[in-house]
Amino acid sequence: MLLQREQRVVFQGDSVTDTGRDRDDFFGLGNGYPAIVSGTIGSLFPEMRIEFLNRGVGGDRVKDLKNRWKEDCLDLSPDWVSILVGINDCWRLYDSNDRTEPALFESNYRYLLQSAAARGASLIVMEPFYLPVYREMEMWTEDLGPKIQIIRRLAREFKAVYVPLDGIFAEAATKREPSFWAEDGIHPTPEGHSLIARHWLKALGVL
Repeated sequence: MLLQREQRVVFQGDSVTDTGRDRDDFFGLGNGYPAIVSGTIGSLFPEMRIEFLNRGVGGDRVKDLKNRWKEDCLDLSPDWVSILVGINDCWRLYDSNDRTEPALFESNYRYLLQSAAARGASLIVMEPFYLPVYREMEMWTEDLGPKIQIIRRLAREFKAVYVPLDGIFAEAATKREPSFWAEDGIHPTPEGHSLIARHWLKALGVL
């Protein structure tokens, strides 16, 4: 397992990470994959006293993470930073005609990784994903695909642990209908969150 005793892990991202967490509770994890990860590791390795914090914010794009990065990430002195963001950078193009240009997306994402790494944090990068529950969503890959390629390049550059969720969910959707994993194609069901958590734990050598 890559995690070590008494380390702190900070989860960052949008609503898929947020999952209704209590903003007034410093340790509130919400109801999604961060809580599953924390509970699994805590139950398997209670003596390691690994601490998990969730700072995901629903609706966030990469630029929004950058704007709150010091307070919600760097100032928390994480040993690990886990990032899942990018679907809103795509979604806003199709629901609001508000495009995030790839160059800006890359610049902002690079800042997140570079600044965290400079503080000594190890990085976990998760691929943004969606499932085309509705036919009009099938075209989204035109925008999200290049952004995923940017994230993959940055993950290689910064030697991050990488979790390829877009492919993982695509494969899962061959076993059950897309809405089983994400009711609206974006926000995971309990099964979808369990899928994310399981692959996160595998990537960190826990399972």
